[in-house]
Amino acid sequence: MRAAETSDATSADFERGVDLVARIQSRELSARELMETTLARIARVDPTLNAIPTRVDDADALAMADSADTALAKGDPVGPLHGIPIAIKDLVATRGLRTTLGSPLLKDFVPSEDGLYVKRLREAGALVIGKTNVPEFGAGSHTFNPIFGVTRNPHDPSKSAGGSSGGAAAALASGMLAFADGSDMGGSLRNPAAFCGVVGFRPSLGTVPSPEPGPGFIARLTVDGAMGRSVADAAWLLSVMAGPDPGDPMSIFAPGSRFRAPLERDFGGARVAWGGDLGLFPVDPEVLAICEGALHGFAGIGARVEADRPDLSGAMDVFQTQRAATFAQFERMWAGIPDWRAQVKDTLLWNIDRGLALSATDLVASDAERKRICASAARFFETYDFLALPTTQVPAFDVDIEWVQEINGQPMSTYIDWMASCCVITVTGLPALSVPCGFTRAGLPVGLQIVGGPRCDFEVLQVAHAFEQAIDLPPTASAPDPG
Repeated sequence: MRAAETSDATSADFERGVDLVARIQSRELSARELMETTLARIARVDPTLNAIPTRVDDADALAMADSADTALAKGDPVGPLHGIPIAIKDLVATRGLRTTLGSPLLKDFVPSEDGLYVKRLREAGALVIGKTNVPEFGAGSHTFNPIFGVTRNPHDPSKSAGGSSGGAAAALASGMLAFADGSDMGGSLRNPAAFCGVVGFRPSLGTVPSPEPGPGFIARLTVDGAMGRSVADAAWLLSVMAGPDPGDPMSIFAPGSRFRAPLERDFGGARVAWGGDLGLFPVDPEVLAICEGALHGFAGIGARVEADRPDLSGAMDVFQTQRAATFAQFERMWAGIPDWRAQVKDTLLWNIDRGLALSATDLVASDAERKRICASAARFFETYDFLALPTTQVPAFDVDIEWVQEINGQPMSTYIDWMASCCVITVTGLPALSVPCGFTRAGLPVGLQIVGGPRCDFEVLQVAHAFEQAIDLPPTASAPDPG
């Protein structure tokens, strides 16, 4: 994943985010220079990819960068993202910047306040220059919507960038951004990271607090997390997003700054379980072979790899039930909008109606089953330090396909089933990260999903960092220039 420069890219296009931070704070690189490079790259590449459809005016972006340079010149205290351009996922409120959630229902919505972690990013010195594209209300792991259209994969623009953080992943892989935020219910950080050849980290529930309205305990599946072109970049961004907030009852009361600690560690004797398909879902044979072939990266850092898997039977049913319960709230939220059902996509309506049909008994039974699954997974991690499995069950598919209909001849009953490799891990609440591990014969990236034990977020970042150094992917890990 060492993103090498393409022949005509400037040095900042594919530089690690943590290196850009260091260069700006040492004044080797000015925030204006980085912003100029960023804006030029977006102008060149995004007409093909459509990853950042909402942007501030270039003049305003450059003015933000000049203010950042002035603060450095005056010797003012600066944060860990000072002068770094970032675009926020279009599911998260941004003060004064259109936030559509990819839906015609909100096509003109401009929030008056930032979401919590957006406030934190700004306070850390990040310069918010736009919004990254998402599927409608984040539903489905293919980024397209009726407002902005489809986001394309930088490695092959005829392929999907995944979703729902597809715009973020495409922007990273194409050199438009060095850091990107994201969120993940059933793989929305991990799937697009795998499809685009970048890192996507789903932290433990409560690592990044969510005081905004939404599920508190039952049916809480979604977390916010970080993406980058390296594990170090994802960890650095997470260090700003994470940290306690009293408005979230599930918030973990530990400082986010812990994720800025050195990632280097000795993994001699660590035990990694290779879970394969977990005995639960089909996986494209080429994807499975690439992931299994990459396990030598763990051996290279001294870890022992064994074929084993936790018992996650029933997890997909739990996920489908609790996801539906979450989506059912939209019916109440939109009740006052005339003909709202005619303005949202069919798969979203299906999920809403499935949620409305649930009973209280269904929800309580699902929650009890989730508790059992979590306890089973925790016992598994008493024996193993990490679990490895494919992030996605297929490589990136054609952008004209809404969702994967079959894998290895096995039909997918719903638009969610093809994402089971991530969905079942979501149910456990465990930290999980997708790291690039190879390429298909067609040159499409493949991601390996690394899962850690309860609250072992930092340990997952550490082992993924060591793994990416050991596997040392070739320069093709940098997406070709689609501009």
